Amino acid sequence: MPLYDYKCVDHGLFHALVPVSASGESHPCPGCGLVSPRVILVAPSVLAMAPEKRRAVARNERAAHEPRSGNQHSEREQGCCHHARHKPKVFYTARGEKLFPSARPWMISH
Repeated sequence: MPLYDYKCVDHGLFHALVPVSASGESHPCPGCGLVSPRVILVAPSVLAMAPEKRRAVARNERAAHEPRSGNQHSEREQGCCHHARHKPKVFYTARGEKLFPSARPWMISH
């Protein structure tokens, strides 16, 4: 017989061994005798999960509400792969000529 969880209005949670055929039925509270409904406290998929995965899921859920942490560079650049676009060093005039304002003025362009 599996162990099921029930919730009494007066005494709170309690556990009882009940046959599978009566799993959906209410069960009397051992303290006061009132019929109490069954409650599901843990999802069955969590119970069947590997212990390592269960710990990893719990760790991720605990960290979900915390702010992101990182250095200024990673926050400004949005991680390691999204780099900000740099201003081009080429400047085009109205006639279509290329100018390099930051380049050496004495060098002749092709």
